[in-house]
Amino acid sequence: MTASTPVDKSAEVPVCVDLDGTLIHTDLLFESFLLLLRQNFIAALQVPFWLLLKGKAETKLRIAALVAVQAEHLPYCEPVIAYVRAQREQGRRTVLATASAQRYAQAVADHTGLFDDVIATATSDTNLSGANKAQALAQRFPAGFEYIGNSSDDLPVWQQAQRVSIANAKPRVRDAAHQLGRTAFQTDNPFNPLRAAIKGIRLHQWLKNLLVFLPVLAGHRVADTAVLTQALLAFLAFGLCASSVYLLNDLLDIEVDRRHPRKRLRPFAAGALSIPLGGALTVLLLAGAVLVSLALPAAFGAVLLMYYLLTLSYSLRLKAQVMVDVMMLSALYTVRLLAGSAATGITLSFWLLAFSMFLFLSLALLKRYGEMRMLARSDQRRSAGRGYSTDDIVVLLALGSASGYSAALVLALYVNSADVARLYTHPQVLWAAIPMLVYWLSRIWLKSHRGEVHDDPVVFAARDWQSLVIIGLLLGLGLMASYTGPLLP
Repeated sequence: MTASTPVDKSAEVPVCVDLDGTLIHTDLLFESFLLLLRQNFIAALQVPFWLLLKGKAETKLRIAALVAVQAEHLPYCEPVIAYVRAQREQGRRTVLATASAQRYAQAVADHTGLFDDVIATATSDTNLSGANKAQALAQRFPAGFEYIGNSSDDLPVWQQAQRVSIANAKPRVRDAAHQLGRTAFQTDNPFNPLRAAIKGIRLHQWLKNLLVFLPVLAGHRVADTAVLTQALLAFLAFGLCASSVYLLNDLLDIEVDRRHPRKRLRPFAAGALSIPLGGALTVLLLAGAVLVSLALPAAFGAVLLMYYLLTLSYSLRLKAQVMVDVMMLSALYTVRLLAGSAATGITLSFWLLAFSMFLFLSLALLKRYGEMRMLARSDQRRSAGRGYSTDDIVVLLALGSASGYSAALVLALYVNSADVARLYTHPQVLWAAIPMLVYWLSRIWLKSHRGEVHDDPVVFAARDWQSLVIIGLLLGLGLMASYTGPLLP
């Protein structure tokens, strides 16, 4: 009589898959809270009290009853999707086992079409996480189950599982999971949190904050070390504040960004940066901006507060209002000039304010025009979260061009004014700046019409060699006009 070879029945057990952080690169509790914050601000303020008085399970169910997530736009983990699909095709039972609210879990299951069953938080007395999930799965599948998870909360579930599978886990969690049993499947997190955080704070957008130096240039105070120091501090404070706002804006716009052909790659929308980490960075950057502003005059602090409130109102409501959004974007550029003035004590002239108003409005309209052109090429009609459609392209082109050429007209009037004759030794040199500005505006609008301006216009200018040459020539003209000696021997 010969001994029989043991049969591995592990392939017959069901595959149970976690949702948050495993099947998707995000957490639906945090996502749904951000949605609630945008759609029902008063209810969002009650969430901390729900957590404290009612518990996590009740809080999840209450939020789920108020807002719905768009399952088709969530950032899915493709290796997990492929593995579950392959196991299901081999005849194995697949189960979505998550602590998220039943409504959200069912929406994901319906969209993916990968699961035979859904086990989720359905009652207020049990949050289906950790030991609760382990107990529920052990009772449902006494013959054993395979479990795919990602966090330390999944360790009790892996202890009950016949087979351990790991997705997107941190090294510490991954090592602990390996010690619990034979690993059937593993995929590592494709994202680098540090790289995602750097991308999220958008350091390249700090170029816009160079506008705080414009009052120093216009006031001919470049050689004043004290003034330059004040302007540098203002630049740093605005940079930190702006990065905080960018993160907050992206947090509130996660769902909208995922429906955008380019913005869906932003760190929060793609799931590369976690929502809690993003929230912490938002607070830290804002605190840094406040600390730096304490070294500057109180007027600068007031301008910084105004900038933050304007950007906050823009992110929450005004960005969806036709024309109000571009007026706000234009104003946010001009606020940077006011900040430079407040930090250095240099008074802004009427000419500079009028010029900036028309120029920045043209650039704001250019940004919206480019977005609508992109949507038109992708056969979409309306912009998600905006008030524009592709039918508005012609109007945006006309308004933006007119505003840009109005800025050139203001510059021409300024060059011909008595103020220029008083400030510059050779004011006639500045006339050359007018055709340069007209050329640059015409060129950038033409390139946008061709679909060649993919970034913010200011960022585009910083990467475009012709724009950089024109900026250098304009600075050169300013130096020549200010030169106290004769231009020609």
